This record gives sequence, C-alpha cells and structure tokens, in this order.
Amino acid sequence: MKKYEEEHYQFDKIKDKIYPWVKEELKDSQALNGKRFSEKDTPVMAFLDELKIIFVIKRGEDVFEILKDNMLPPECDIIGLYHTACENLIRDVEYVIANTWYGGFGIVADGHHEASSLCFKHIWTVCADKLKDDLIIMVPCKDTVLFAPAGKQDVVDKMMEHGQMAYDQSSDKVSVRLLVFSKDGKELTTYED
Repeated sequence: MKKYEEEHYQFDKIKDKIYPWVKEELKDSQALNGKRFSEKDTPVMAFLDELKIIFVIKRGEDVFEILKDNMLPPECDIIGLYHTACENLIRDVEYVIANTWYGGFGIVADGHHEASSLCFKHIWTVCADKLKDDLIIMVPCKDTVLFAPAGKQDVVDKMMEHGQMAYDQSSDKVSVRLLVFSKDGKELTTYED
C-alpha cells in the first residue's frame, strides 16, 4: 500500500487541513516531521527570491505535519495544491493588523500562519492603499511579519532592529531580507536599496 492510500493520508481526508507555510530553510521546530526535510521528498514551490512554499497538514490544535511527496496521489498538481491550501487559510485563519510601538505594523494570526500572509496580495494592497505608500516588509520568523511605509525611513530602521531581534531569538527563522510591496504595481518583490 502506498502512503497516500493509507486512511491517515487519503487526499479527500486531508485536503481541507493543508496549509502553505513560507520558508527559506527547509526545517521547522514545531512540525511533527519537520526538524529538517529536503526538496527530494517534499513538495516545494518557489515563491520569491530564496523564499519557498511548503505544505503542512494540521493534525491537531497546534500539531502540524510536513506534507511529503509520498503522501500525495500521483495526479496531484502543486499549483492546485497551493490554491487549495490558500483557500483553507482564508477559511480558517484570521489575519489582523497590529500597531508596533515604533510606528510600524505587524500581522497577527495564530502563531503558525503569520508568514503565510505573504500569499495574499489583497492584504498588502489594502495596507498600501490605507498608508498611501509602498510597504517595506520583513518576515523574520514563521510567527512574525512586520511592515512599515517605505517613506518613513526612521520607522523602517526600527522595524529592521525589531525584526533582527525576532530572527535571532526564533527557532523557526524565515529571513532578515526586506521585501517591498508596490502600492501602484501591486507586486511583492525583493527590496533593493
């Protein structure tokens, strides 16, 4: 019996519990099988620059399992899987914009899916339109997403300090690279000084 034929992994039973996670390194301290994993046995989708999308199956309240290739039926399409995972996020995770003490902003969700907010252009479009500026975004770890208006360099500098501290203290690091969301172009790209 193939892994994807086992009752625990039948696609119809897990498809509503699959979510996308944004990663740079293929490891996770909290996932059941996530200490380190490889693109050789894990569906991974290129996202932006060094950032990648991996997929997890929610197994309990705060329990996740990294989705492996052998858990998916052969006909499964990674783009379709990504869309299904994003639909699950929309249905199950509420994203809230929070203020920081230094004038920037953060994304608050459930402690597991904050970095996944990068998947949703509409979040960034609304924020850029409200702030009337491009956004500088930092995703230091899985549960921390920070952003600031590009035109406020002092706030961006403080956000970078905050992000570096979060990155240094986290066991689920993502990246200290800055991203930019263009208000006019409605596009997320790597920030170039």
